[in-house]
Amino acid sequence: MAYSFPEEVLEHVFSFLKTDKDRNAVSLVCRSWYEIERWCRRRVFIGNCYSVSPEIVIRRFPEVRALEMKGKPHFADFNLVPEGWGGYVYPWIAAMSVAYPFLEEIKLKRMVVTDDTLELISKSFKNFKVLVLSSCEGFTTDGLASIAANCRNLRDLDLRESEVEDLSGHWLSHFPDNCTSLVSLNMSCLGSEVSFSALERLVARSPNLQTLRLNRAVPLEKLSNLLLRAPQLVELGTGAYSAEVRSDTFSNLTEAFSACKHLKGLSGFWDVVPAYLPAMSSVCSGLTWLNLSYATIQSSDLIKLVTQCRNLQRLWVLDYIEDSGLEAVAVSCKDLQELRVFPSDPFGAEPNVSLTEQGLVSVSEGCPKLHSVLYFCRQMSNAALVTIARNRPKMIRFRLCIIEPRVPDYLTLEPLDTGFGAIVENCKELRRLSMSGLLTDRVFEYIGTHAKKLEMLSIAFAGDSDLGLHHVLSGCESLRKLEIRDCPFGDKALLANAAKLETMRSLWMSSCSVSFGACKLLGQKMPRLNVEVIDERGPPNSRPESCPVERLYVYRTVGGRRDDMPGFVWNMDQDSSTFRVPQEQENGN
Repeated sequence: MAYSFPEEVLEHVFSFLKTDKDRNAVSLVCRSWYEIERWCRRRVFIGNCYSVSPEIVIRRFPEVRALEMKGKPHFADFNLVPEGWGGYVYPWIAAMSVAYPFLEEIKLKRMVVTDDTLELISKSFKNFKVLVLSSCEGFTTDGLASIAANCRNLRDLDLRESEVEDLSGHWLSHFPDNCTSLVSLNMSCLGSEVSFSALERLVARSPNLQTLRLNRAVPLEKLSNLLLRAPQLVELGTGAYSAEVRSDTFSNLTEAFSACKHLKGLSGFWDVVPAYLPAMSSVCSGLTWLNLSYATIQSSDLIKLVTQCRNLQRLWVLDYIEDSGLEAVAVSCKDLQELRVFPSDPFGAEPNVSLTEQGLVSVSEGCPKLHSVLYFCRQMSNAALVTIARNRPKMIRFRLCIIEPRVPDYLTLEPLDTGFGAIVENCKELRRLSMSGLLTDRVFEYIGTHAKKLEMLSIAFAGDSDLGLHHVLSGCESLRKLEIRDCPFGDKALLANAAKLETMRSLWMSSCSVSFGACKLLGQKMPRLNVEVIDERGPPNSRPESCPVERLYVYRTVGGRRDDMPGFVWNMDQDSSTFRVPQEQENGN
């Protein structure tokens, strides 16, 4: 069969395969399919920038047009990865600027991106169209100016959650006057003012603009002007949603929203003045996504708003919504698929809102399509978790964050093992799980037994012994990413399940009981893994081998040991009887 069709036909057939998993499977059929697939692969996803080298990717896929890549581990979002750890994208861009002159898309997450990198991108890829920098750092508005000035066909510029140094608000003026290609602009992460006149002109000359997410510095009085110039918008992120209450501002805003017939998503809403919320009533019935994760709107006003949004599929909101607001969501939003509730005061000693487990139970009962949850709260019970599991057995992602660690079932004072056990037993399609509260090794036995499709697991302040980690590694067949902090897991389970780590993308452990000696053994035993000890106390071999390391990061790689390790990272090299030190220490620096 491999030789029954011309190459052109097979290329066309392969173009309908959208997932990397399917494309990889095709490439394993035979040598000819491998060659055809590698030459027609246009998109590459790299889940860890150190899992492979640029040279290997270029050699394997010579005609790539789109690159998506992740850098730092997920726990970097919680400040658990030290500053300067790595994740630098410049070597990748330097290699691809030579090999891929027709590259059109770059999407990066948790990577260090410098202004030099952005300038190289802007000058190397003549038909460059898409730049997404998610939770990235290291660049300034000068780098954005290079992108604006030189990428004449730019379609998407998305800076979501990135840290950008604002040197000038005039970078938008670097878009050429003949730039009309923009489809998506997300600058919500910027802290300073931008040139509103440049923004207004850019929006006005972008007839295909569908997504516009403004930053907090754009005042409410200016929003109506932008909306009247872009009534075709599908997603809008407002700036500050506050102003002195004036009838003309309200009527202008109402008129502008009324002209937007295609809006499906709303976000932003910093510093909300509730009196202006009714101005957007005309678009509420068409919304499928509402992101209020920065909006300090009290429960009564939230209820008035969300009950108008009867077609919502995704809702992100602060805990100001309270149980009463979530009960209203359960009644009004029958198409809801994803719910995220964030804490408004995570470090407060006492709760500042009336949000409990009952709000989540209500949504699980009232929203039959719900399959993805991220929920921050201060109390939970096994009974509530069992109810949620039974109500929504098709749950795919379930992340529960109880703000105080090791909190038991507040009704029985028992561990929450039974509740989370019900989640993994009833939700057969569960792919992602984050757990919190008082948990023993028993819950990990449940996970290893039932969570056969689980791909990512996040654990904190849980477990009794090595047995918990052993249950997870030996039982979760589909596990790809495991991240652990402040748990008593140690050497025995790690070394006994070393082979499992070669089937995973990565393992992160911080403040656990893994010793330096075990890390060395793991590096020597598993040559296809990079075993990195991250320890800011100094060289780990200066302490007894039984001493626990601060952090351990293990990941599968075909690229070998990375060459940009800082002074607090040590590679447990399989060819060394001790370990491989960072480059600057080898050079005596």
